Amino acid sequence: MMASFGQGTRRYPRSRGRTWSRTGPDRATLAIIGVICAVAGFFVLGIILGPAAIVCGWLAMGRTWAGSRPVTAVVALVLGAIDTLLAILWLSGAAAPGNGLLF
Repeated sequence: MMASFGQGTRRYPRSRGRTWSRTGPDRATLAIIGVICAVAGFFVLGIILGPAAIVCGWLAMGRTWAGSRPVTAVVALVLGAIDTLLAILWLSGAAAPGNGLLF
């Protein structure tokens, strides 16, 4: 028998119980991507990968400084900031290769 007259729960199975959007990567994945970008940025393309690590770390932290912060997100944010700073110094010529900084 049709007890629900066509208004069953099979039509919208995700309407209850899931309140978050699953269209993008979750915070843990963003934090890991941020750490990978930050570490890789120390070797190549630091001016691009450093800010990418900062953005990934910030998004992994939930775009706020309050509350609990995952360690990997903070690591991504800090390493990305250091990486960006070193890349800016290198591009400005203050720390050109062969000038004594890093090598």
